[in-house]
Amino acid sequence: MGGTSGIGRELARRFAAAGSAVVVGGRSPEALSELADEGFGAIRVDVTDGDSVAAARDVVLARYPELDTVVTMSGVMLLEDVRDPAHFEAAVTTIDTNLLGTIRVVDAFTPHLVRRGFGAFVTVTSGIAFLPFPPMPSYAASKAAVHAYSEALRAQLDGTGVGVVELVPPAVARAGQEKVVAHALPLDDFASEVMRLLSQDPTPREILVKGVLMHRWAERDGTYDALVAQRSQALAMLPSRQG
Repeated sequence: MGGTSGIGRELARRFAAAGSAVVVGGRSPEALSELADEGFGAIRVDVTDGDSVAAARDVVLARYPELDTVVTMSGVMLLEDVRDPAHFEAAVTTIDTNLLGTIRVVDAFTPHLVRRGFGAFVTVTSGIAFLPFPPMPSYAASKAAVHAYSEALRAQLDGTGVGVVELVPPAVARAGQEKVVAHALPLDDFASEVMRLLSQDPTPREILVKGVLMHRWAERDGTYDALVAQRSQALAMLPSRQG
């Protein structure tokens, strides 16, 4: 779910190229139409709406009864100024989409995968889950929560045949954005490295491309405080900090 743009769309193409039957869920009718034209299954779904998720699940399983992998890709990244009370709405949107949206999708497909006794969830967090980006506090919190949820989900599903793999992207830039998004990994390079890591046997519990290792292991490596201070300079982009 959430494969209509960016990382999700590119990975959907990579999975299809590797021989998988891929169905993509999302909210954009235009993007879904484009993906359908490319030969993908395309299902409209809003992960903030439990009824929408359940309806999408029913359609997907009717068309793809052998479904064995569910990727929870939906996410929003919103700037927040905690000095402005209006930021709370951004926090609600972020948590509802990134965390609760993930849980809704996992809940919807867990009975199917457990009945099959085989398959996997791929949850998507972020390097920001492990090294916060201060202008986006709720995004960091939501992705840290998805990491913890993934760990607990893996433990609860142990012995069922259903695995849990956590994809941890760094900043990734689509074609043409490399010079705009500072220190971002080109999308093509990121996707190639992800597919290589996913092909390992056994599949790693966490898919960590080289560009995210700095974030993932900052506390272990003793670089956490310095890096958070460095990243806090980005607070200057908030309107209240300008002028």
